[in-house]
Amino acid sequence: MTKIVGDILENIPWQERASKDSMPIWRYSKNPIINRNEIPSSNSIFNSAVIPFKDGFAGVFRCDSKSLSMNIYVGFSHDGINWNINHTPIEFRGENEELLCKEYRYDPRVCFIEDRYYITWCNGYHGPTIGVGYTFDFKTFYQMENAFLPNNRNGVLFPRKIGKHYAMLSRPSDTGHTPFGDIFYSQSEDLEYWGHHRHVMSTVKGDKSAWQGTKIGPGPVPIETDEGWLLIYHGVLTTCNGYVYRMGCALLDLDEPWKVKMRSANYILAPYELYECVGDVPNVVFPCAALTDSGTGRIAIYYGCADTVTSLAFTTVDDLIDYMKENPL
Repeated sequence: MTKIVGDILENIPWQERASKDSMPIWRYSKNPIINRNEIPSSNSIFNSAVIPFKDGFAGVFRCDSKSLSMNIYVGFSHDGINWNINHTPIEFRGENEELLCKEYRYDPRVCFIEDRYYITWCNGYHGPTIGVGYTFDFKTFYQMENAFLPNNRNGVLFPRKIGKHYAMLSRPSDTGHTPFGDIFYSQSEDLEYWGHHRHVMSTVKGDKSAWQGTKIGPGPVPIETDEGWLLIYHGVLTTCNGYVYRMGCALLDLDEPWKVKMRSANYILAPYELYECVGDVPNVVFPCAALTDSGTGRIAIYYGCADTVTSLAFTTVDDLIDYMKENPL
């Protein structure tokens, strides 16, 4: 059995697998858990991050407004399912007024490292780049320097240093909906200056694993296990009717996470349900957060659906490891 390295999370949201479900991930029966109009100003709430906080959970949510501006909002929950989301977006503090002047903010991730909660997001600064900030209490937020030059998306921190360095996965891109996209690893001594970039993995051309043939990008914060870093990511296929976003998984080396030990050829979740297939951007499942319980190996995944609502799905570390072994790329 593979073991998750980390804390016991006894209050992790959970629902047992239905007997008919043969996929390694199964959906919460009451999805979506957050509807598009959860706050008065929102057109859609999706691609959001959740993390344990105090006796419950905190989250940073992508809320696109009814004017279609993109921003991130904080929310809280006692059970990880029922959420109260603030009606006003996060206001970051910082010394650089130029940096605080946003073009847009979207697709956040949240990662606890050492003594604070770091938020990364796609930040608009003359094009998409990786914004970085932090909070101690989800009340006051501080913005740091952008991690990279434009254009880059999907910045995801590792939950601890690798050796002596902070580490991040990202997907360099272009200014639009990228017709390419590989995952890269970068490291930093201070979370400001990033370098030692290493290629992690590429799209897959041809029919061996066509669901991830156009672009891929890291999803939730990598999950540390005794076998390696478990990475849940999204992959995209271009069809005659547009992009289709699905979910996959890979196992990265613990000490050199740019080295892929294992990767599934088959997707682990795809847009099947109506709320995943119909919305502002149809046919999208997009993972941004995963809660884990080291005591049971349970994993609860939060994912955006059709760029409109937020849903919840469940798996275990053994389910994903076994699936990769059974369907290797």
